[in-house]
Amino acid sequence: MAGRASSASTAPPTYSPSPNQKKRPPLFKDGDLDWVRPDGRGFHQCRPAFFRTGAVNAAAGSAYAEFGNTKVIVSVFGPRESKKAMMYSDMGRLNCSVSYTTYATAVRGQVSDQKESSSMLHKALEGAIRLETFPKTTVDVFALVLESGGSDFPVVLSCASLALADAGIMLYDLVAAVSVSCLGPNLVIDPISEEESYQDGSLMITCMPSRYEVTQLTITGEWSIARINEAMQLCLDACSKLGKVMRSCLKEAASASEET
Repeated sequence: MAGRASSASTAPPTYSPSPNQKKRPPLFKDGDLDWVRPDGRGFHQCRPAFFRTGAVNAAAGSAYAEFGNTKVIVSVFGPRESKKAMMYSDMGRLNCSVSYTTYATAVRGQVSDQKESSSMLHKALEGAIRLETFPKTTVDVFALVLESGGSDFPVVLSCASLALADAGIMLYDLVAAVSVSCLGPNLVIDPISEEESYQDGSLMITCMPSRYEVTQLTITGEWSIARINEAMQLCLDACSKLGKVMRSCLKEAASASEET
């Protein structure tokens, strides 16, 4: 794999949401046992985000993303002429596929529903792509989860958005995604696999940070309105900062390309 971004020696940036300056109630009630996250992060602290574009030379565009133990690579091919059997359309078409390597998880086959993930990726990206700029053609997005370490889909989506930009596909904006897990009385952002296995519910937002526009909202479990609002603000704040990290990666790749 060939990279076109900053050197690996640079510490990956973080995109954690800004702490709420208002006084919050205690995380634990009297009598509760102290609990810390398995990787030592704070409840509202995201993992460092590392991106690299140009990871697959044979693709029109590609990107590699690493968030803790979650590692993803996405390849984009096209635009290419649509199959003859398909009717003419003045709008381009988007195909998305999400798959896992056989060694992605500790237990073989213990992965998310790949068909559902592919459908969700399509829905989240479609609204951000200017499909009218490539009529009667198709863009294929192939995402491969190399290692599943938790919050897989948000990493896949953010990486896919970056790969589309690397391929020169016209976008209204990059798409960033962040998820939150509800663990008892606590909201835990960017959960790892162990935390997801114990969560009472989850909330994920995919959005275009510059436009402050949500492209997808997914909620599982039972949530109060107040808890949903808090989780959404955490995700939107983190998405805004993650978008800056993604744009920085593209700028660094463009600068490196100009120098060569």
